[in-house]
Amino acid sequence: MNHYQPTDFYGIEDLLTEEQVLIAQTVRRFTTEQIVPTIAQHFSEGTFPQELIRSMGALGMLGANLDGYGCTNAGPIAYGLLNQELERGDSGVRSFVSVQSSLCMWPIHTYGTETQKQRWLPGLAAGELVGCFGLTEADHGSDAGSMTTRAQPAGGDFVLNGSKMWITNGGIADVAVVWAKLDGQVRGFLVEKGLAGFSTRNIHNKFSLRASVTSELIFEDVRVPAENLLPGTEIGLRAALSCLNEARYSIAWGVLGSAMACFDEAVNYAKTRVQFDRPIAGFQLVQQKLAWMVTEITKGQLLALRLGQLKEQGQAKHYHVSMAKMNNVEIALKTARLAREILGAAGICDDYQCGRHLCNLESVYTYEGTHDIHTLVLGEAVTGLRAFT
Repeated sequence: MNHYQPTDFYGIEDLLTEEQVLIAQTVRRFTTEQIVPTIAQHFSEGTFPQELIRSMGALGMLGANLDGYGCTNAGPIAYGLLNQELERGDSGVRSFVSVQSSLCMWPIHTYGTETQKQRWLPGLAAGELVGCFGLTEADHGSDAGSMTTRAQPAGGDFVLNGSKMWITNGGIADVAVVWAKLDGQVRGFLVEKGLAGFSTRNIHNKFSLRASVTSELIFEDVRVPAENLLPGTEIGLRAALSCLNEARYSIAWGVLGSAMACFDEAVNYAKTRVQFDRPIAGFQLVQQKLAWMVTEITKGQLLALRLGQLKEQGQAKHYHVSMAKMNNVEIALKTARLAREILGAAGICDDYQCGRHLCNLESVYTYEGTHDIHTLVLGEAVTGLRAFT
């Protein structure tokens, strides 16, 4: 066994290739050396560590799920491990990579023209450019099909009006993949920073994902060139949802990193915290918590790995992704809460990380499809009956 990760109760790394283990080790080292030392300060100050973007690009993390145009094509499992190791550091940093890779680069790669791919993908892969994804609106989250952002034909181009809310990377993005209704059908547009009428407003005072840029995108008669329409999005909302499935896949792996970080911290604390003349790790109730945590993490790892295998085979369905996202975020959130319990009062201070992971996971539980929506996706898959319109 290579044992690149201490939280591997079932020896899952033995099922990985040497390349996958090497990628995971590389990203873990990056997280340990470049993210962990400063992330608590960024979280406290509500800032994103933009200085890491070029480094992540240089290591091939951006667009690692894609082939060509400067992307590393690491494969689904390695891409999942990459997100897992990043989220050991912070959900906000992993969110940056997920959005850049799965929600901006993937739709350009999948639905864009060759000219669009050549123009944007190499810079995004290198970290020279930043991208975002604009689907959610203030009044339209889960019900994305009811969006009010509109695109109107205008002299061969398009004019966009509307707004998008809760957009990761929005305030620092060079290009936004924006979804708007054109003649009643949802289509994707590449909206470039600096276009007249296009502005952003960062959202502050968050208690979650504080080390992440979260923004509102505002479109006031924004003239978008015709060549910025993503031609493959003629399938409508299904195109936008396919992008979300790519991001949900990375989340299903990523949150395991948060859970592992919290578990490791809880074990180490419990073994050194002495009460009643003995380490609290020797008490039954503490051991019950730790046993639950390692069991659920192991089940989540197996679920993510099998999903990655299905994705490699082209057999992964949207409901497979929903199950993994729903389950793994839930167990990661509960693991963070239990870790905070074990740490007691120390768990609410940023000297330790479980409180920060706990706050972050409250957002991850909701974004890219809420827990309830993914539950209903699974309900439809097993019954054939749709419980929401």
